[in-house]
Amino acid sequence: MSLLESLGIPLPIVQAPMAGVSTPELAAAVSNAGALGSISVAATDAAGAREMIAGVRALSDRPFNVNVFVHQPTAQDAAREAAWLAAMAPLFHEYGAQPPRALGPIYKSFLEDDEMLALLVEAAPAVVSFHFGLPDAGRIAALKNAGCALLATATSLGEAQAAKAAGIDAVVAQGWEAGGHRGMFDPDAPDARLGTLTLTRLLAHRSGLPVIAAGGIMDGHGIRAALDLGAVAAQLGTAFVACPESSADAAYREALAGPASLNTVMTSAISGRPARGLPNRFTRWGESVGLPHPGYPMTYDAGKALIAAAKAAGETGYAAQWAGQGAPLSRTLPAAELVALLADELRFRD
Repeated sequence: MSLLESLGIPLPIVQAPMAGVSTPELAAAVSNAGALGSISVAATDAAGAREMIAGVRALSDRPFNVNVFVHQPTAQDAAREAAWLAAMAPLFHEYGAQPPRALGPIYKSFLEDDEMLALLVEAAPAVVSFHFGLPDAGRIAALKNAGCALLATATSLGEAQAAKAAGIDAVVAQGWEAGGHRGMFDPDAPDARLGTLTLTRLLAHRSGLPVIAAGGIMDGHGIRAALDLGAVAAQLGTAFVACPESSADAAYREALAGPASLNTVMTSAISGRPARGLPNRFTRWGESVGLPHPGYPMTYDAGKALIAAAKAAGETGYAAQWAGQGAPLSRTLPAAELVALLADELRFRD
């Protein structure tokens, strides 16, 4: 029996958490349809997480996943931050705005968020997942004692082996194709950039953990391929962005449906960690800036300020429109209909 089956989830499909895009409505619809819905509480505090979890439970009595970011906090560097803001100043001025005077760590890592830990232990969602790293043994034990199954993203065999040693229940094999933030534990370490196919097979063969394949998977045929490689399930993110239940705005949806979807890019300029998204004015600026960014999440503090300033002036070309390489295969369907279609495609091959 696979991990999802043990939780009473009949379909080998996980909807990726997608901080800022996934909503309680999306997660509930996916879970009600027989897959594993997910929310991310990485961009909020314990009070916000409590509200989001309650929102899912008001719409579904099915298991769902709550995701947190477990990044190593980056030491602030005032000189680097000032140089970055100076480089961004002309962009702000173009939209009649001023850059922030200073930057700060706008996202608190789960490594040091005791209130979030207490909330998750109290709420005890069926699944808790970790991105960017692993929490300490005490936090893992507390969540396991609360009855939570634990997932962790891995982009390499070494990361997957660390997850196994830490007592994680299953690993999400995130290939280079995946949209959104790359889950590597150390963004400054060498990255082999393994694709989903290779990484899934490698981890299924050598990690000693159940593997959930992620990256570029958009339909039931892709899910079947992942299962054939030894995965117990597939995680899809970009496939769910166009669902009406997601919080993606009109500009994001339009870009996803357009030619930009054919040429997704990996950039660190928006947030300070590598992330794959649709090319736009922000990603092009990031390719040309030629400065070291201030690290995560301080870079995102600046990025979010610019995104807001440009959007207020009617410019959406600086948005963080995360998407994977499978973006051209996106389909605009309600989440429940999409899950049903994925299940049909999984059962029946062309």
